[in-house]
Amino acid sequence: MMNREEVLAYGLSFPNTYQEAPFHDDNWQLVRVKGSKKAFLWTYEKDGFININVKVDPQWRDFWRNAFPSVIPAYHQNKEHWNTVILDGSVPEEDVKRMIAESYDLITDTPSKRIYEAVKKIPKGRVATYGQVAALAGDKNMARAVGNALHRNPDPDTIPCYRVVNSKGELAGEFAFGGPGAQQRLLEADGIEVTDGKVDLKKYGMEMTKPEL
Repeated sequence: MMNREEVLAYGLSFPNTYQEAPFHDDNWQLVRVKGSKKAFLWTYEKDGFININVKVDPQWRDFWRNAFPSVIPAYHQNKEHWNTVILDGSVPEEDVKRMIAESYDLITDTPSKRIYEAVKKIPKGRVATYGQVAALAGDKNMARAVGNALHRNPDPDTIPCYRVVNSKGELAGEFAFGGPGAQQRLLEADGIEVTDGKVDLKKYGMEMTKPEL
């Protein structure tokens, strides 16, 4: 189970963030984005547990609430756009982090559209890494944002997120692709060989062309 210190540290690992206690009450610790000063992570203790509030895309709001009893409509915030996550140990750490990352993306208006357009450029029979997609989207340093965007793929039929693998050629978590083995089946349907959960990037990796000067 993540504690408050771990949650805050994860929130502060995102670019251009800072911690603040705005209510002159140490129980409320927020992580904000520099510049806009918008908070994407609220932490506080309530009823014996550390709670966090995170912003959520309306399309995912009910998914998280239905997936875990400890994810509820946000306390003290707009319940249509924010969820509260009670850190009682019932929500896996990876899912807590995913919700925090999604909240950060929503607050910072991460350029997901450019990411999706980049993914559409991966031809059938090829794969691209998160770093390559980030570069195609205009910022080679936002590989983590690529992963977050693909997990929220709004149109899997036209945005082939299954063609994205990590820098070692390993397949992504099944969460994004509809169940165990789904990504491998989709890749194999494209004519790509998958061996022990990996794709040979030398054989199937998309070639990146250098921009003209």
